Amino acid sequence: MMLSRHRTLMHVFDKAPNVDKEAFVAPSASITGDVHVGRGSSIWYGCVLRGDANSINVGAGTNIQDNSLLHVAKSNLSGKVLPTVIGDNGDGLEFGTGHSAVLHGCTVEDEAYIGTSATVLDGAHVEKQAMVASGALVRQNTRIPSGEVWGGNPARFLRKVTEEERAFFSSSAVDYSKLAQAHAAENTKNLDETDFKKLVYKKNARDAEYDTLLSDLSLSENVPKAA
Repeated sequence: MMLSRHRTLMHVFDKAPNVDKEAFVAPSASITGDVHVGRGSSIWYGCVLRGDANSINVGAGTNIQDNSLLHVAKSNLSGKVLPTVIGDNGDGLEFGTGHSAVLHGCTVEDEAYIGTSATVLDGAHVEKQAMVASGALVRQNTRIPSGEVWGGNPARFLRKVTEEERAFFSSSAVDYSKLAQAHAAENTKNLDETDFKKLVYKKNARDAEYDTLLSDLSLSENVPKAA
């Protein structure tokens, strides 16, 4: 059995992550190998960015939300091996992904959005200000034009992006940038022994309250009902 101690940033082979000093990477995220994370971007809790077989580039101002997976392939059925690129020019304000998105050997341009639990496969290209709906599957080598919303399995054109959605993309990028700064500041704090004891006491108190509730429910169920 091989055991691995979790490291947020990890080299593999001769490849090492390159994370901008102004980016936020949650402590439970995993960034391995040839991965670049740009200025002001945020990689949230439980995310995996594995650049062992090819490169991954996350541009500036992009948020990769909790439990998302970014990976690349050394080879695939089409014989065309591509990196994963989020934010085509790596410069400017992007939005990014919803929770639990999967991006594999694809390109997502600036200000595009990949919805919660969506999957974008090898060779797919999501153009600027396009949107992949939650739960969608974008098949290999699909190109989603700028300003369009695609959804379904396999993903297909649904409609045009609305002006409200365009405004939401911009405001959400700013909101996530500020939120990332707050999380980054909190993660720099040391949890001293006193704070730790307070947390344990609160947890034990909640557990005791829960046990009491279960006990009361059990007793009430065993009480014979009046005839």
